[in-house]
Amino acid sequence: MIKAITGTKDILPSDISKWKFVESIIDKTMQGFNYKEVRTPVFEETALFSRGIGEATDIVSKEMYTFLDKGGTSLTLRPEMTASVVRAFIEHSLAAKQNLNKLYYIAPMFRQERPQAGRLRQFHQFGAEAIGSTSPALDSEIIIMAYDILKSFGLKNILVKINSLGVPESRENYKAKLREYLQGKVAGLSEDSRKRFETNILRIFDSKEECDQKIMQDAPLLIDYLDEESLKHFESVKALLKQAGVPFEIDPKLVRGLDYYTKTTFEIVSGSVGSQSALCGGGRYDLLVEQLGGKPTPGVGFAAGIERILLACENENSLNIPVESIDLYIVRLDNGLQPNVFDLGLHFRRKGITSEFDYLERSVKAQMREANKLNARYVIILGGEEYQKGELVLKNMLDGTQENVSLDNMEYIANKFAG
Repeated sequence: MIKAITGTKDILPSDISKWKFVESIIDKTMQGFNYKEVRTPVFEETALFSRGIGEATDIVSKEMYTFLDKGGTSLTLRPEMTASVVRAFIEHSLAAKQNLNKLYYIAPMFRQERPQAGRLRQFHQFGAEAIGSTSPALDSEIIIMAYDILKSFGLKNILVKINSLGVPESRENYKAKLREYLQGKVAGLSEDSRKRFETNILRIFDSKEECDQKIMQDAPLLIDYLDEESLKHFESVKALLKQAGVPFEIDPKLVRGLDYYTKTTFEIVSGSVGSQSALCGGGRYDLLVEQLGGKPTPGVGFAAGIERILLACENENSLNIPVESIDLYIVRLDNGLQPNVFDLGLHFRRKGITSEFDYLERSVKAQMREANKLNARYVIILGGEEYQKGELVLKNMLDGTQENVSLDNMEYIANKFAG
């Protein structure tokens, strides 16, 4: 038997209601903040991600699904969405159409990493990108929007962590101080962190290895080396978050794993998903548009993992999903009436009324059981003496009442579902 590839997962009808519920909250919240949905291709030229995310990041160096097409072009299944959205922003000259573009997405991503709870090789993210302004109010808006969405799922065990990475100049000065601190300690770092010392020194803060954490415990912190502009920006973001009632803590070791971040960076973590605690992360990327070939344009955004969020919701039992139901189930008393049932069902379906009937020639009792299983609001019973008189029986499944309705008066039944 051929099975799904390791690290991928089928989303079955029994789970789709959770996904649709989550997506409906995302859509509603994003639209409330005036973000417009964008959809990009699943694969892009590899250079987009290596230039945008950074050659030395784990994503580019270890995790991307990259292949050559028949024309010899190197393509990659997208491992994240910001670079793709920025590419679309540049390619379609969105800046010429309006000064500030507020975009959001819900889409699958692909990373070749070890599958575990909340981490898959094909996974789904939603996120937002606000491109065109340096205002700290946009940084705060992005964080508030992500926080509000997670709270809308009923999650209680969440925490916002924020930091500032400053501008490249102050960050380079800090890196020199960090490198100076680590000189003589490199041998005690893990293998990955020894590599990061050469290629991406800030990422050593991300290491979960005990030896690395012990060494980095007394390391100098970037926040102490920020330039005046970045500090002022950070203070404004914090003030606006307080004003909005969003609880947060400053995490001076929060660096995020992508090279394009400047100034604000943040994560929203949960204590309900085990070791992979980050549900959401993002920050400002004022240099990315220029790095990808566009005019210098500031931006800020975030991405959140839907599978991890669903895992947190399951562990907290927080999703209040409406019970699935249908409007109408049509029961026939005689198999010979199946064509009539088919026509009746089609009539209501074309009016937008969710209708179902039996295709398996089951007994009346079995059909009624199916109507109950599907949580039908009403049942039509077709056949018997009523049918001989040109009528059908309409039963309200909520209160058990029933009435006879003329076969010529289907609008009466349709009006039950109006509005």
